Amino acid sequence: MKAVLTFSLLIFMVLFAKAQNHPGDDANRSGARSGLAPFYHGVASGDPLDDAVIIWTRLTTTDTTADVKWRVATDTLMSNVVDSGVITTTNDIDYTVKMDVTGLSPNTFYYYEFEYAGQYSVTGRTKTAPRGDVDSLRFAVVSCASYAHGYFNAYDRIRERNDVAAVVHLGDYYYEYGDGQYGSARTYQPATEIVNLSDYRMRLSHYRLDASLMRLHQQYPFICTWDDHETANNSWYGGAENHDTGEGDWFNRKAEAVRAYYEWMPVRMPDPAVDTQRIYRKLRYGDLMELHMLDTRLQGREEQGFANANDPGRTILGQNQFNWLCHNMDTSSAQWQVIGQQVMMAQFDINPLPFGQQYGNDDQWDAYETERTSLYDSVFANNVQNMVILTGDIHTSWANDLPTDTYNSSTGAGSAGVEFVVTSVTSPGLAAAQSVGPTLLQGLNPHMKYIDLAEKGYYILDVNKARVQADWFYVDQVDALSTVENYGSSWKTDDGTRHLSAAAAAAVPSSSQIGSPAPWNPRTPSVPVTNLKDEFRNVLLSIYPNPFNDQITIQYTITKDGPVQMYLFDAMGRNLATEDFGLINKGIHRATFAINNLASGAYVLVLDINGQKQKRIVVKR
Repeated sequence: MKAVLTFSLLIFMVLFAKAQNHPGDDANRSGARSGLAPFYHGVASGDPLDDAVIIWTRLTTTDTTADVKWRVATDTLMSNVVDSGVITTTNDIDYTVKMDVTGLSPNTFYYYEFEYAGQYSVTGRTKTAPRGDVDSLRFAVVSCASYAHGYFNAYDRIRERNDVAAVVHLGDYYYEYGDGQYGSARTYQPATEIVNLSDYRMRLSHYRLDASLMRLHQQYPFICTWDDHETANNSWYGGAENHDTGEGDWFNRKAEAVRAYYEWMPVRMPDPAVDTQRIYRKLRYGDLMELHMLDTRLQGREEQGFANANDPGRTILGQNQFNWLCHNMDTSSAQWQVIGQQVMMAQFDINPLPFGQQYGNDDQWDAYETERTSLYDSVFANNVQNMVILTGDIHTSWANDLPTDTYNSSTGAGSAGVEFVVTSVTSPGLAAAQSVGPTLLQGLNPHMKYIDLAEKGYYILDVNKARVQADWFYVDQVDALSTVENYGSSWKTDDGTRHLSAAAAAAVPSSSQIGSPAPWNPRTPSVPVTNLKDEFRNVLLSIYPNPFNDQITIQYTITKDGPVQMYLFDAMGRNLATEDFGLINKGIHRATFAINNLASGAYVLVLDINGQKQKRIVVKR
């Protein structure tokens, strides 16, 4: 009985590891870097096709409407321009700039930049997908980057590798919590839980000022899907564990979170004419791989719970998405069917006794057993030989076979496919259980071939015609900046086997995966700086909402402790309202300005940060 109690305690700790805090230095690495003006949030690209890619930036401006130039070239000096244009941005889309550049060549590195009023962004690098006969591919796979739990050292290590085609982000790109609610190593803006459009935009702005994330976006295209924290913890179609009636209507909150996500992320909306909240989509990498990016959160998931796990029709995907996935795999001519999704698909048995609840986490596919069985049935019925699942969410590392009723753990026979679960970038796992946890869990789950409950980092997914392999790499800490990385383990699935085997060593990249890194400094920086990460500026980053009703919220950065005031003037220059926020610590901040009894029309808002004044036009509805 003692062993049973010990095991039960271990499982409890595993399942609730997502709620732990790991205090660290209360430092803030983000800020508006002077040399990046007016593109303080850097650049990004994403969703590469063999002839197209999304490019992105965000403009900080005093203008209500701005025309931003963009160009794409084949060299870092931007001399061989292959496409260019102008795109208009406004406050309605939070001054984000997003262009789907088409007519590109397959399997090619491209460089891109943006220009406004004679100032340039940093140069971004991206790469299109290959076409036709493809020998090999490499991706970095990540998830769960809690800003409050530390520094994104894993992002820095991936950037330095310079050997992957893209970064696959499986969700929890950012978190919705407020300061102290989940982690305390770094502070958030807004400092409160985010629940509406302005909040989600500000949180994304805060994340995208982080140097590690900014530089990773600059060097690689991202292929992303959301998990729960992009809206609220343990979300499903009709609600979330971290949402209550005092936070408004769930469907409004979900819609506003999705809107902000699509504004700020280099993601191509797959069906904008019909469903602006859909994110599931596929990307083709020649004849070697089809990548299906799923949504197990918002599109069709029924509420968590084991009571109805075997009910006919119970779904984690929704019927449309399930049919779409099965049809795509059934009809695809690609050798490998790779699925990027959020929560663990393999069974997770926690009960060493022959009675009681078998599975331990109703947020995973175990609570949707009928649909999982239907997916496996489709795989076997249509002879899908090479299904590979990429999973995040659980802050720990796992390599799993996907067992059916006929599974043999010794031979791998009866496995429907394999699953590689990536650990988190920073979010807490269960280091205290690492010495005994994997052995206990594998005793009940022989299909789980590799488990690490402690380390933070990422894995490299290496794909060729013989096998798909995952190589786990771990950073030594997240509480402070560090350049140390350690190799963890490697597991693979060979063509046609549907099960895992251990790989002897990490895969070696081919020379074709390595391109010239994009330079960090823009061509014409606003100030002559040599180290952008250390030079910051007082900047009014955003105003929400605008137009406003009776309240304005702003986001700004301040480079040193000092006084901050806000003023509102009419067209005649008369001061109508003043707000003194007192002495403010350096960093990123949010402030709210209540303005009542104003007639509809345009006004001038002035923010005074340490004696430096910045103006914006605001409109009263």
